[in-house]
Parts: sequence; structure tokens; C-alpha cells
Amino acid sequence: MSSERVIELLETAYMDELETVMNYQTNAIVLDGVRAEEIKESLQQDIQEELNHAQQLGERLKQLDERPPGSAEFTSRQDSLQPPEDSTDVLTVIEGVLDAETDAIDTYRSLVEAADAAGDPVTEDLAVTILSDEEAHRTEFRGFRKEYRTD
Repeated sequence: MSSERVIELLETAYMDELETVMNYQTNAIVLDGVRAEEIKESLQQDIQEELNHAQQLGERLKQLDERPPGSAEFTSRQDSLQPPEDSTDVLTVIEGVLDAETDAIDTYRSLVEAADAAGDPVTEDLAVTILSDEEAHRTEFRGFRKEYRTD
């Protein structure tokens, strides 16, 4: 049986994934300019992956006889990922994505540790798999940041 900490981290990760979907979608719509196209495409591609993560986390909560949190329990945390006032400010979006991905990586690392301590190999495996996805996305956006900082 999983610990309260595992459940808390699963719920946090679930809500964070859904918030990320909302912010990626909004930024993919809001950004303007030729230079923004690659970023918009990357955000659009990642939306489905983030939704899949939320689905997997929600299903794991259900397997642990818990329920995924609903919108009434939601508190936004991704201030730096809000759409910029200047719709051509791609670097601000890149920085916001990096903040969100770093936060997700920290959450999944904590979940791996908590699941291991609780003797919950299924949750641990899920967290490791999603952690790998988040690290790959962060690496991609670090590359984008390098390109934009040299301009």
C-alpha cells in the first residue's frame, strides 16, 4: 500500500500536468511570428504527451483506491508560463516551459523516492517513465533557449 506522501505527489503531478496542458495550449495559440513557429509546434506536440501523463497518474490514483483531484481542488502554480503581453516574446515562453519542466522533474524525482520508500514499485516505475519524458522535453527547450540567447 502506498504512503500518504505518494498519494500527495501523485495528486500534485496530476494537477501540474493539466495546468501544463492549459498553458502550452494557450502559448501555442498566442505566440506570433515566424520565429515562434517551431516553439508553437513543439508545444502542440507535447500537449498530448502531458495529457497522457495526467491520464496515467489519474489511473494510478484510482488503482490505489483514491480519486484524481477535480478543478475545485486546483491551485495554479505556473506563473512564469503565463502568456506574455508581447505575443512575439518567445524567450519568455521558453523560460516558462523550462521552469515548468524543472518543477515536474523535481516532483517526479520526489515521487520515485517516496514510492521506493513505500514499497510501491508500480508507482515508482510510472514516475521514472514520466521523468524521462520530462527530462527530454527540458533538454529540447534548453536548446531553444541557446538559439534565442545568441540573437
